[in-house]
Amino acid sequence: MSDAEPAPAEGYGQRRFALPPDATEIVFVRHGASAPVFPGQSHELTPDGWGDPPLAPEGIEQAAAASERLRGETLSALFVTTLQRTVQTAAPTVAWSGLEPTVIPELTEVHLGEWEGGEYRIRIREGDPIALQALREERWDVIPGAEPMDDFAARVRAGVLKVAAAIGPGRTGAAFVHGGVIGEICRQATSSRNFAFAHADNCSLTRLVLFADGYWLLRGFNETTHLP
Repeated sequence: MSDAEPAPAEGYGQRRFALPPDATEIVFVRHGASAPVFPGQSHELTPDGWGDPPLAPEGIEQAAAASERLRGETLSALFVTTLQRTVQTAAPTVAWSGLEPTVIPELTEVHLGEWEGGEYRIRIREGDPIALQALREERWDVIPGAEPMDDFAARVRAGVLKVAAAIGPGRTGAAFVHGGVIGEICRQATSSRNFAFAHADNCSLTRLVLFADGYWLLRGFNETTHLP
């Protein structure tokens, strides 16, 4: 005869996910839509060479909608990257939460080498052969001078672990980041193809749970029901 405890009289019903006390949840928010770029022009670059456009008017609206959605979360910390579009996206949430965001340089967008400043956006829209090759091969570093894939993966992982350590076990935080970063996080969590999750919408929400034993659980990707 088994010594196991008998099931309760009501049985074991299904229930909503509850964050274990030793696990950490990160809600990744992709930044709002950034300002457009035009052929022959470029967005301003940061001193270390990243394109740094501000949010477009629709991006500001998206940021407000995402902030209202986050009011339903119990957030203990906020995080942004070195680029202004994430800082601007976080601003409405900073206003109501009173939390001061921490800058995580490791979660800055993948560096696109010679195609920074909006050039990648132009080339992909115009069907540039190298841009299409990057999509087919699922490698950013097909682009001239772009960040090597292994380097990008390593720094993103380091950034996620830094965020999780700052939030702490049993708590939830929100990180305002970039589409390429979200795609890489999801790839690492699921051992998927490189670009399987590389198409998160602006101001969408993606949820990751990090357990004490090092396991990453992707609980949600590209949640957009809050967006206009």
